[in-house]
Amino acid sequence: MKKYLKIILIVLTIILINNHAFAVSDITGASKGEFSKVGAAGAQFLKIGVGGRANGMAGAFVAVANDLTSLYWNPAGLADLKSISANFSFTQWFAGFDHSYGALSLPLGENFVSAVSITSFNSDKMTITTDERPEGAGQFTVSDVAIGASVAGYLTDQFSFGITFKYLSSSISNLSSGGIGFDVGTLYNTGIQGIKLGFAIQNLGTQQKYSGQDLQTTRKLFEDLNAAPLDVQYLSSSYSIPLIFRAGATTDIINEEDNKLLVSADFITTSDIPEQFAIGAEYTWNQLISIRGGYLIGQNQFGLSGGVGINYIGGGFKGQLDYSISPTVNIGLINRISIGLSLD
Repeated sequence: MKKYLKIILIVLTIILINNHAFAVSDITGASKGEFSKVGAAGAQFLKIGVGGRANGMAGAFVAVANDLTSLYWNPAGLADLKSISANFSFTQWFAGFDHSYGALSLPLGENFVSAVSITSFNSDKMTITTDERPEGAGQFTVSDVAIGASVAGYLTDQFSFGITFKYLSSSISNLSSGGIGFDVGTLYNTGIQGIKLGFAIQNLGTQQKYSGQDLQTTRKLFEDLNAAPLDVQYLSSSYSIPLIFRAGATTDIINEEDNKLLVSADFITTSDIPEQFAIGAEYTWNQLISIRGGYLIGQNQFGLSGGVGINYIGGGFKGQLDYSISPTVNIGLINRISIGLSLD
């Protein structure tokens, strides 16, 4: 089994190299190069972080990942879940948008864990306006969905890996697009002062292209001619999904029975925006209450984040309630809440 897993990792590395080379040479790709392709990637909902715990630490989570929200940050963290677990997370986004995430995991023997997840990003109804009807010509919504299947496990006592395959769908009004992608991640426990290293690559996959009724219409070729109108179909261009690479480290500053303090730092590079750095910390008292804080560097809207968490152990299961808040420069407060359950 380990032999086949190593082959999979090698193949994924080759795909990554080829994908990067394609993106650099293709002006419609998502590679930012010298920032000449900022905003070229679609499916932007894939950049929205999942979970109150991770976002309370400003997203400095790639090496910390050890719960079901790790399917977003680093799927290798799934390997630490030794029992049936579930998680639901909700984000109150700006301008009437909301972001939801749900996941369920199931152990596969002693060394491997499987999981399924679904992420959705939806808007309220918005009014369609045109030059002829500025007061409104109907309503439309935006809806994005990612459905994932994941597997993770330990190759050695210190090294774990994880991979997620996902189907992506985006729709706006009567247009829709679909495609596939995958994430891959690793975690390495150095065994030195509690230091752990994490690496993850997100959203390797195919390009997508919109199609649908809104690309079809009927109009005259020349308005002044007395001729029958023709059926017209607009052409849409393909777009890439945002490729994200994360690398980070974490360590325990305090690791006592009733007091734990961990710090973490991540480097994030995304194909269509400049590099970012995230630093975060989490203090836990008596395995019951956690207080978190973090700062994201290189983002013009987000910066400081904070959050709290409550843990419950007993009655044959473990429960976790996490909340985070992220002030922004112009778009208000972003609130996130997560609920996690696992059987002992």
